Formats: sequence, C-alpha cells, structure tokens
Amino acid sequence: MNTGLPHGFHLAIDADTVQIDTDTLRGGSPIKVLRLSPKGRNAWAELRHGPVRSAAGSALARRLTDVGLAHPRPPEPETAYSVTVVIPVKDRAAMLRRCLTALGGAYPTVIVDDGSEDRDALADIASEHSATMMRRPHCGGPAAARNTGLNSVSTDLVAFIDSDCTTTVGWIEALAPHFADPLVAAVAPRVRTLHATTSAGRYGEVAGSLDMGAAEGRVLPGSRISYVPSAALIVRRDALRDIGVFDEHLRYGEDVDLIWRLHEAGLRIRYDPAVQVYHQEPQRWPELLARRFHYGTSAAPLAQRHPDSLAPLVVHPWHTATVLAAVTGRPAPTAVAFGLSVWATRKALRQAGLPTTGMLATTGTGLQQTWLGLGRFMIQFAAPVLAAMLLHGSGRPAQRRLSRAAAASLLLGTPLTAYFQHRPRLDPIRFVLGRIADHAAYGAGVWAGCLRHRTTVPIRPILARPPRRIGAATALSAASRSTMKGSK
Repeated sequence: MNTGLPHGFHLAIDADTVQIDTDTLRGGSPIKVLRLSPKGRNAWAELRHGPVRSAAGSALARRLTDVGLAHPRPPEPETAYSVTVVIPVKDRAAMLRRCLTALGGAYPTVIVDDGSEDRDALADIASEHSATMMRRPHCGGPAAARNTGLNSVSTDLVAFIDSDCTTTVGWIEALAPHFADPLVAAVAPRVRTLHATTSAGRYGEVAGSLDMGAAEGRVLPGSRISYVPSAALIVRRDALRDIGVFDEHLRYGEDVDLIWRLHEAGLRIRYDPAVQVYHQEPQRWPELLARRFHYGTSAAPLAQRHPDSLAPLVVHPWHTATVLAAVTGRPAPTAVAFGLSVWATRKALRQAGLPTTGMLATTGTGLQQTWLGLGRFMIQFAAPVLAAMLLHGSGRPAQRRLSRAAAASLLLGTPLTAYFQHRPRLDPIRFVLGRIADHAAYGAGVWAGCLRHRTTVPIRPILARPPRRIGAATALSAASRSTMKGSK
C-alpha cells in the first residue's frame, strides 16, 4: 500500500518550521530536524510551488505532515461524503434543541437517549427535527450511548456531536475533505466555549477543557496535540470496525483511548481549528472543578491501556537540575547546573547538525519551559511540598528568601503566563486563583484514580531522551513538555 500523501494535496508549511539551509528543516512537535537528500530537495521544491505530483513528493509530504513541519490541504472532493450525525444525550432538552437547530437537518441524525428522566420531551424534539430516536434502558455513559448510535450507522463517516454543543454552518463539509487521505481515520474541529457571563464561565472561555488551541496539526501522544475530544469528532466508520468502538468501561477519557488506539493502528488523526464548534462549559466554580476532578480520574485507566502514551511531564535532566537548584536558594549549585544545561544544549545542537550560535537562547527557552512545566506539575501532584517551600524555604535566612521567591514563581508562573497569553475577560487575581484551583482539582482526580487502579504511571515524570536519528529526521527535545493538556 502506498502510504504517501495522495496526489493533488497541497501543503501549508507550519509557522514554526525553519529552513536552516538548502537541505535542513527544523520544527514540528516534538521538535525535529529533517535532512533532505538531493531527491528530497527536488520534492521540497515541488511541494513549495504546487500540489503533490510525484512519488518523491508524495513520500516527502507524508513525512512533513507526520512530524508537524507542514499541514495537508486536501483538494475539493469530487463527490459528497455520506455522513450520519450521532448525538448522545441525557436530559438537557433545551441544549438538544439548540444543537439540532444549529445542525439544520443537513444530514441524517441519530439521537441516543441514555436513560433520561423526561424521555417524551426528547422524543418531541427529535420529531420536530426529523431525527431518529434510539433509547437505552439505563444510563451507560457517553461511550455506551455513542456505540448504540453507531450500530445504526451505515454511512462512510459518522459525526459525533454532544448535545451541549452548537455547531457552525458547514462544519462537516469543511472537515470531510481530510478523508481524501486514506490513512486519515478521524478529524476534529476546535471546540470553543460559549460566551459566558459568570467568572467561572469567563475562565472557561480561554481555559475550556475541550479546547485544543489555535494550532492545527496531527494528533498523536507526546505531541502538542496529544488527543482530541469526541464532543465534536468525525470518524471513518470502517476504522472503528477495525480497531473497536468506544470502551464502555471508561466513564471519562473514552475519547482519548479511542484516538490513541487509532494512532496505534497506524492511522492518522487531524485537528483543524479553522473549523469551530461551541460547547457549554460549567458556569459555576464547583461544577467546573468537579468536572476537572472527574477528568483527572481517567488518567490511571488510560495509563493501564496505553502505558507508553501518557506521562505528566517530560523533562530535560540538566534543565530540571537548574530549576531545582534555584528553588533551594543556593547560587553556586544553580550556576553549575546552568553551565551543564548550556553544555548539554550545545551538544544536542551539534549532534543535530545545527548552528550553536543560538545555544544560550535555546537553553533559556528550555529552562523557561521546564520552570513552567515543573510549576504546573507541583500544583497538580505535589501541592503540599510546594506549600512547605512557600512557607518555610530552606537554608539560611538569605537562602530562605530566595527559595520562597523561587517557589512563588513556580506557583504563579503557569497561571500568569496563561493570563498574558489569552487576556481573558477576567481580572488577573481571579484568573490566577482559578487556574491554580483547576490544576489542583485535576491533580486530585489523578491521585484518586491512581489509588483506585494501583498505578503511579500518571504521576511519574520521565526524562527526555537524547537526540536520535529516525530515518531522515533527528529528534531534538530541548524543552519540557506534557503529554496531556491537564484537563481531560
């Protein structure tokens, strides 16, 4: 089977991709360096100025889109795709009506009533919109409801949409062309939060649990987009037949499990944020934090199913040593660890064949990401330790002051960075406190799941591997990263 990108596809080069010289590209997530052979340079020129036309261009296009250096732009489909919409619902009659109104009846729609109390109200709404109603005798959760609906689907594609979501016009038509690539098994839009009036709702507008951000890309564990939610997801029906449907044993995280099984089967999942769907986030803090807690409980069962795909933090050893030394308030060990960080960065750049002139800036970026990553990790999983550092510090009085200042920066670094990145419709104090509570609630859920399932995988950081060659590419990991968004 030809696994290259089909002819007729164009490429959009990722904004972070840098062409270092005529045969070296750098970018992607995690960061990679791709070296082009003479044949590859010709294929690169082909792809820069037009669609895929040759076998070499097809192979290179697949490589570039797989590692995140570029993104596919499919051609206009010659024929329309056959699609069925499946909506799982439990109660939420008003939300279901709004969801169906937004869909507009453009495609056959199956509503699965997952044990609602007022079944007649849902049936009336389904009838108003000419949708098929299926009923489950008892509530089995989203996975069971989606599987029930899927059993009645015979079309090529199935579009899952949750009842508390509102779609935009043409969202299916905009996503479906991605399936012109035979390896694409699923495509997801960006799920934004509906406009809100409460402080919790305004927080959710920029920190929604289902929002994967504005950057498009391939979805795979360990990357910038490690999963996508099934709140709005289009899937190739045959792919589910081959790898299995939603795992009904998972009350939360069933969509993450499905996406990772598709990935493990060698298929591709794309995230296209140019297409947007809107979701109703909780409007009160107790509800929001309870949802984060429940999402956290999914980490342990996911780790048991996919032990190599889930880690709370991936860190560079010398960057981590520098941050931890700074937290102790001891300048000498901090300086030594920083020097070793610079040395390790220079070594990594040289092994990757990259210029070392920017190694200080690269080291600084790595340290910044490590600082933010460790801060988030400690809020989620080691809050008592962080609190002790803030209250007591370590060492002599001068060292204690430095230690407390460093601990405070760990606590506030991630929330403040998020605040200035997103500029929410919320004052910084409430946003920062909400962010800390968000992380803590999710971490508490992870801990609860770990105790229940007797595993520590979801709370164990792992060290970044040194650069290594993967075919024509070299992986370069210079900064800390997380494999999970921290809210699902």
